[in-house]
Amino acid sequence: MAILGFLAILGPGLISANAGNDAGGIITYASAGSQFGYRMLFLMILITVALVVVQEMCARLGAYTGEGLGALIREQFPLPSGAAAMLLLFIANAGLTVSEFAGIGASMEIFGVSRYIAVPLALAGIWTVTVLGNYSLAERVFVVMGLVFLTYPIAAFLGHPDPGAVASNLLWPHFLHSKAFLLLAVALIGTTITPYMQFYLTSAVVDKGVTPETYRGERIDTINGAILSIFIIIATAAAIGGTGPLSNIGQAAAALRPVAGEAASQLFAIGLLGAALLAATVVPLSTAYAIAETAGVERSLSRKLREAPVFYGIYTVQLVVGAAIALLPGNAVSLVINAQVLNGFITPVLLTYILILANRRSVLGDAANGPIFRTVATICVTVVGLLSAVVLVQTVIGWL
Repeated sequence: MAILGFLAILGPGLISANAGNDAGGIITYASAGSQFGYRMLFLMILITVALVVVQEMCARLGAYTGEGLGALIREQFPLPSGAAAMLLLFIANAGLTVSEFAGIGASMEIFGVSRYIAVPLALAGIWTVTVLGNYSLAERVFVVMGLVFLTYPIAAFLGHPDPGAVASNLLWPHFLHSKAFLLLAVALIGTTITPYMQFYLTSAVVDKGVTPETYRGERIDTINGAILSIFIIIATAAAIGGTGPLSNIGQAAAALRPVAGEAASQLFAIGLLGAALLAATVVPLSTAYAIAETAGVERSLSRKLREAPVFYGIYTVQLVVGAAIALLPGNAVSLVINAQVLNGFITPVLLTYILILANRRSVLGDAANGPIFRTVATICVTVVGLLSAVVLVQTVIGWL
């Protein structure tokens, strides 16, 4: 009964934070620690500042307008621009969904279950529970499984990282001028300031009836998720830092050995499975909500399948495509990192929509971005965009 009571009080904020630290996020942060040690820590501080700015704008938009980002984009931008935004969101979320199913397959392989069995079963289970069953209960079970990753801060201390190196890299940039470093930097942006979380947060603020007086607290859980990512990098760097890129999911579990010993792989697999199941459920839902909201059609899990065919159709398509691509031959770690890089390329474009909306007095009135906040927000979006553009240009040149 105590467990049921605990499950009952878990709110959207905690769900949002744990969905943010999904399979793609955990693996990307662990890869940063494995490949570059503590060098990415200063970048994570900058990304967290940008995340705070973006989350504040999204929460403010939802609280003051009573509308989600999809509806605001439909109302404030020409039809081609709105359609382009939804297409980009669909592509970004499709990549994330692939990485979640890849995480499900990889976590179950640690327990000796083939991904060709685990992924189809997960697909069927997620669709059935979400469309036909008790979505809320399943959501909370996935969150509890994902709470395993709260052991990372403990592992970061028990792993005896070099305090001087940690402090130095947190307070001062130690960047490398290499394509691999820049590529992973874009992946970190894509997995931390992920577009779907902004659409999710704005809609959650509206659904919960948050007022202009109370909206500021809505971004705290997601920021906590970003802080957890710093501990993941530290713990992994202390355990296997400098050994190069992760070659398999199991290597990422090494960071939990100070906490779990020989059971680290199993503990990591449980957390990864829960995080991946949660995000594989929430990410396609955010796509379906945003596109259905933009199109002005019925969108709610409280509706039956026949009452919201477009909403459930978009959700189903993303699930099926994500699972199918995750089953293609290839390295799961590379697949996940590439999905986060794709997200990183798309993130600055969608952030520009959010910035424009938050700047407009016609949308927010006196609550629109003031001169100082507008400057800070513009700098954040511009820097993210420039970094993504540099990596994109380098990638295209490499192809040519």
